[in-house]
Amino acid sequence: MKKIPLRKCVATQEQLPKKELLRIVRTPDGTVVIDTTGRMNGRGAYLKKSQEAIEIALKRKALERALEVTLDASFIEQLRSLFNES
Repeated sequence: MKKIPLRKCVATQEQLPKKELLRIVRTPDGTVVIDTTGRMNGRGAYLKKSQEAIEIALKRKALERALEVTLDASFIEQLRSLFNES
């Protein structure tokens, strides 16, 4: 039986399978991107794939702490727009 890799959401502190989480990466050059492959180089943080988790993370600055970076407004908008449609 194959073991499912678990990761902790920085906003909700839930342990969830990697597939159910969104990986945000601070690349070595300092830019912050959404890692769709889950394999990008850099410091990563995981977020539950929900609007609620994104808002919690932004309010508590959980992502900024985890990635040791200040998020710019355009990236925050990009994050919010991911789940606004649903």
